[in-house]
Amino acid sequence: MFAPSHWQLNKLAGGYATRPTAGPHKLRECIPVSVLLRQRLKYALSQQECYKICRDREAQNVLVDGKVRRDPKYPLGFMDVVSLPKTSENFRILYDVKGRFMPIRIDAKEAQYKLCRIKRKVLGKNKIPYVVTHDGRTIRYPHPDIKKNDTVKINLETHAIDGIVKFDNGATVFVTGGNNIGRVGILQHVEHHPGSYEIAHVKDSRGNAFATRLSNIFVIGDGKKPLITLPKAKGVLLSLVEEREVRDRRLRIEDEEDQE
Repeated sequence: MFAPSHWQLNKLAGGYATRPTAGPHKLRECIPVSVLLRQRLKYALSQQECYKICRDREAQNVLVDGKVRRDPKYPLGFMDVVSLPKTSENFRILYDVKGRFMPIRIDAKEAQYKLCRIKRKVLGKNKIPYVVTHDGRTIRYPHPDIKKNDTVKINLETHAIDGIVKFDNGATVFVTGGNNIGRVGILQHVEHHPGSYEIAHVKDSRGNAFATRLSNIFVIGDGKKPLITLPKAKGVLLSLVEEREVRDRRLRIEDEEDQE
């Protein structure tokens, strides 16, 4: 009952939920591997089966960002890449427009990289510059063009930076928090309020404009095409009336197919 709602757990199916172990993502901004295998992908019927899948020493069943993870409580967060070699499947963890974690199926080529948002750029000990990403990575000696709020493309095999997507007006952005979580649009401009929150204004593909805090903005493309596969709704939020129309249209089509 008290687990995060975006895990989509059935409150009548059991009394307890898996608590994620400490990892690169915050407790309320992650989903455990066992919940993904059991509730989402339906590869396990019980927690015991999740343990057997993850802790099989003879096989590498679950890979997160290219590394074998044997902890069924390991936290998966936004933009993480989960690979299942036995089924040759790859998934990227994203939000839908209702703020729920969704494993988005991707091909093997796209599973070779992930996007990371730059949270800090500082000068460390012995004057060594480094940047810190949203998933806890520390990258030393970054390219001078990399700034805070930019997005870098990380190669999951070499763990090197393959590209930079600048945080500029006209960039394609993904909202990772707030009331507009899961929406995708084009960054219009940023309002600066010294001593308070900076507000980013975004316009989606349908022309609807909305605003959110700058800390919720994640750049995923330079404005022409996003670098990742988006969820089914493509980050477009429908109104309640539009959702009902889409649902009725889908039911009508299914009834016609059944009659045929």
